[in-house]
Amino acid sequence: MAKSPAARPAEPPLSNRERPAEPKPFEANKDQLLDFYKQMLLIRRFEEKAGQLYGLGFIGGFCHLYIGQEAVAVGLQSALNGDTDSVITGYRDHGHMLAYGIDPKIIMAELTGRAAGISKGKGGSMHMFSTEHKFYGGHGIVGAQVSLGTGLAFKHKYSADGGVCLAYFGDGAANQGQVYESFNMAELWKLPIIFVIENNQYAMGTSVNRASSEDQLYRRGESFRIPGIQVDGMDVLACRGAAEEALAWVRAGKGPVILEMKTYRYRGHSMSDPAKYRSREEVQAVRDKSDPIEHVKKLLEGHGVGEADLKSIEQEIRKVVNEAADFAESTPEPEAGELYTDVLVESY
Repeated sequence: MAKSPAARPAEPPLSNRERPAEPKPFEANKDQLLDFYKQMLLIRRFEEKAGQLYGLGFIGGFCHLYIGQEAVAVGLQSALNGDTDSVITGYRDHGHMLAYGIDPKIIMAELTGRAAGISKGKGGSMHMFSTEHKFYGGHGIVGAQVSLGTGLAFKHKYSADGGVCLAYFGDGAANQGQVYESFNMAELWKLPIIFVIENNQYAMGTSVNRASSEDQLYRRGESFRIPGIQVDGMDVLACRGAAEEALAWVRAGKGPVILEMKTYRYRGHSMSDPAKYRSREEVQAVRDKSDPIEHVKKLLEGHGVGEADLKSIEQEIRKVVNEAADFAESTPEPEAGELYTDVLVESY
């Protein structure tokens, strides 16, 4: 008679296992606060301009704006090592690229389908990338970037380059099957990856509470033994603090971690979404109470930054954005032959 396999000893609940320390808000000095403020304001004004250009017909196809979520990309990416770490995200990608310090001109040129764009005008809003900056997209398929990010993390571990991958996805993508296959592999192989769930509450147009049986998304990795942290994604200092704790965990070789960033988008899912599934009063209440840029503005005022200084920054940012729009409108579209380039990669 075959001997029954020994039962595995009972494991303690995840809450009792080792996990990252509870993050504290980052203690920023005046110069750091100014930098965060400028980056978030650049994203906000850039996205507003992109919305205008879309309405005028300069941008075609889909266009997903990052307005309201600026603190997430700025807070998290400010903690990365630009020489080794990598970033990958979905189709709401303009803000992440700007937070990475990529030139607004070539981002806007890509949005308008111009040859000078970062993907030569062939990617548009949803499919931007920059291998130079270790930014790997920009992906139109919901959740696809999570598996690709896991591959990037495998590359970091295989080559022992010390890098960590930051893989962003939304509350809608959190219900995709490939996400959980990625979780399983990442924990099995202790890959250096931070899974960032940008929970802006509505996915494409359905409230997360109606679409997810477990709406506390930071818990989604528990069955894979991946710890999770829920973060105020409207507070750039909370985002930066959480990034530092998550990076310390991953860099110590302890495997992946999930960050659920509780954030909010002010506009519709895309430019074609009238967002009738929520009230104007709801959106305005979030703006009044939790706007990430206004929060940092108040902190700067406490550091003695006056209204005149803030107006000067506003003018500087608007000039950068207007120059990006002018550049995009004046530069030519790709030649027809570009349809046949960058299709295959030859290796020897």
